Amino acid sequence: MTGIAGKVVAITGASAGIGAATALLLAERGAKVLLGARRTDRLDALVQRIVGAGGTADSAALDVKNRASVAAFVDTAIKRFGKLDVLVNNAGIAPISLFDELRVEDWDEMIDVNVKGVLYGIAAALPVFRKQGFGHFVTIASVSGLRIVPLQGVYAATKNAVRTICEALRQEAGPNLRVTTISPGFTRTELASSMTSPTVKAQIQAGIDSFAIPAEAIARGVAYAIEQPPEVDVNELNIRPTAQA
Repeated sequence: MTGIAGKVVAITGASAGIGAATALLLAERGAKVLLGARRTDRLDALVQRIVGAGGTADSAALDVKNRASVAAFVDTAIKRFGKLDVLVNNAGIAPISLFDELRVEDWDEMIDVNVKGVLYGIAAALPVFRKQGFGHFVTIASVSGLRIVPLQGVYAATKNAVRTICEALRQEAGPNLRVTTISPGFTRTELASSMTSPTVKAQIQAGIDSFAIPAEAIARGVAYAIEQPPEVDVNELNIRPTAQA
């Protein structure tokens, strides 16, 4: 099905930032959206906003670190809307720091959310897509995986892993499934809130406040990939501020 109207789209990490912006935009264009995150109060408010504007939306509590939770999330989309056209693997964290700080717990958390969370999404949705004969994975990565800099070693590694996973999945997907990876640059989101190093958090937040692009810019990239005809697969999009090096 060409376009967005009528498609069922499940979005992880949908309570704020890119996930919320994507939900609003796709619902405005006629998609039926299922929103997942841990902060269910925010999800409920977003669902009310979408429904109040005439859209179709539902929500479900979701912890992408838990495989059963991700499987239940995908199952909810099927039960609620009868199919799943697109899974947007958006949930991610970035508690970046110097290696010397040995924030091993942060490293573990990034691997669990950014890498294993994406894999759990694939494990949940791929059998559904195969059975349906159609489906689209859209995964939010980061330009940090393209340009390696200090402080971001582990975070960049998780995003490089995501790009590798998605490219291999694309090659295995066959002619009926689509796989898209979108790498944002500095974007006005709450990503800095996951940073546990005060110095680094202040540095990143200053960059966000100075020249970051709105989350809606990334949402438009997601919409662009989804709205293409079924034989067109937009594999990778890099979307960054013009001011970003």
